[in-house]
Amino acid sequence: MIDIVNGLGRAASYGGLGLVLLILGIVLMDVLTPGSLRRLIWEERNRNGALLLSSALLGIGGIVFTSIWSTYDDFGKGLVSTAVFGLLGLVMMAVAFVVVDWLTPGRLGALLVHPEPHPAVWVTASCNIAVSAIVSASIA
Repeated sequence: MIDIVNGLGRAASYGGLGLVLLILGIVLMDVLTPGSLRRLIWEERNRNGALLLSSALLGIGGIVFTSIWSTYDDFGKGLVSTAVFGLLGLVMMAVAFVVVDWLTPGRLGALLVHPEPHPAVWVTASCNIAVSAIVSASIA
């Protein structure tokens, strides 16, 4: 019974940390895009914004999953490791966003808020997934 309670506590702790990292991912994507990302997606039903945010959330989820899966035997080290790698993933996604924006014509933020789907958003979404895969591989 103690093992079950202990496991529930660990799962709740990792779950809570994962939720915090996902929320930070939402905030980060909102900061990187012009206007309100929440309004853009939920009110205007903008597919570009939804694709960008979805890729970031999937990327962070993948990093958190990999970090938990390969966690240290020490619970405290595992939590810290998950937090650090999750934050690293967020920072690297932000840097990739800025670099893609810098290297490509036009302003990526302006393309993201455009009502018509734009191929550049797929490139940025792919960057998010690639960055998360790189960070996840460095964990394992």
